[in-house]
Amino acid sequence: MEKKYILDERAVVMKIRRMAFEILENNPADRHITLAGIQVNGSVLARQLADVLKEISDKHVDLIDIQFDKKHPSEIRLNPSEDFNNRVIIIIDDVTNSGKTLLYALKPFLGYYPKKIQTLVLVERSHKTYPIHPDYVGISLATTLQEHIVVEAGDGKVTGAYLA
Repeated sequence: MEKKYILDERAVVMKIRRMAFEILENNPADRHITLAGIQVNGSVLARQLADVLKEISDKHVDLIDIQFDKKHPSEIRLNPSEDFNNRVIIIIDDVTNSGKTLLYALKPFLGYYPKKIQTLVLVERSHKTYPIHPDYVGISLATTLQEHIVVEAGDGKVTGAYLA
């Protein structure tokens, strides 16, 4: 079966670069940004985004991974865990469907007093059942509930996204 790509590798790179500039525009006075990638593809996306931010700005960028079982999110781990008080935190995932994953990813940061918490997704779908609306979006799609979006990653980078 042939894959119906919505983003190829070149388009992914362009989307990441655009979102990096948006982050800089929305956080001009902040010298320090923490990118929190939801494992697995959100972490890959966060690393690519960090590389672009370091290339185009002099902001200090930290990377952390958020790990949890998306079907049963009772235990959420941050690696590394640090002091997030007065920090700009951007939670990153590859695709948002219902908003549930991004909502649960917020949980470990609620014990701190961050300056801002923002969200970023490469692909946003319009089926939210939770009150999450990403601050930064690579592409928004109106899809059916039966369609599934697969984001491909390899060699430390996102290489494409397609409808399955």
